[in-house]
Amino acid sequence: MPWIDDDARRKVEARLRDLPGRVRMVLFTDALTCEACPEMKELTGEVAALSDKLVLEEHNRFTEPEVALMYGIDKSPALVLEGPAGARVRFFGLPVGYEFASLLGAIEDAAAGSAEVSDDARDRLGNMTRSAHIQVFVTPTCPHCPAAVRTAHKLATAFPQITADMIEAGEFPELAEKYGVQGVPQIVVNGRVSFVGAQREGAFVDAVLQATEGDPPAEAAEA
Repeated sequence: MPWIDDDARRKVEARLRDLPGRVRMVLFTDALTCEACPEMKELTGEVAALSDKLVLEEHNRFTEPEVALMYGIDKSPALVLEGPAGARVRFFGLPVGYEFASLLGAIEDAAAGSAEVSDDARDRLGNMTRSAHIQVFVTPTCPHCPAAVRTAHKLATAFPQITADMIEAGEFPELAEKYGVQGVPQIVVNGRVSFVGAQREGAFVDAVLQATEGDPPAEAAEA
């Protein structure tokens, strides 16, 4: 059974028809630890087939460790969207349910090589010298999560020092437990600044600046 039904396929195809640039959808799977990888492969294949501007390539993160390292991938399934602005927008776990909208929005931004962020964000983050890693923990049934994911991904698209991940909490329970995720969306920046809720962009900017004070944690440096 396809992930995208006929009606949705027509709408998505129309939405992606005028993408301004090409986007590489870099998929990482493995056959050892990843139960959701077959579904992720099916979903990304269906999306990639809807536009000739989308190029899907698949890598095994265990048998191709050099590629996984290059993209900072340490778990699967993982999807990296690479466009003119780089490859700092990532999805860990299936972007389905409410999160499918996050995937489409991120594809559009990646194709454009830019994202809409406020002048305040550009003023405050434009001179960043340290890296920031934003993780947004979500579930597919959370109606407020896509807004948080989109804000994080927009910041990553706009600022080369920022990498942003959607993480499906149910698929990565150990990671969710590590950061004490009890409600979603929960946002974690550089592993040390955390807040809950789809808050305004300014809250994300505040967290990034707070998390990048002093020496960056190893996690952020490796992201």
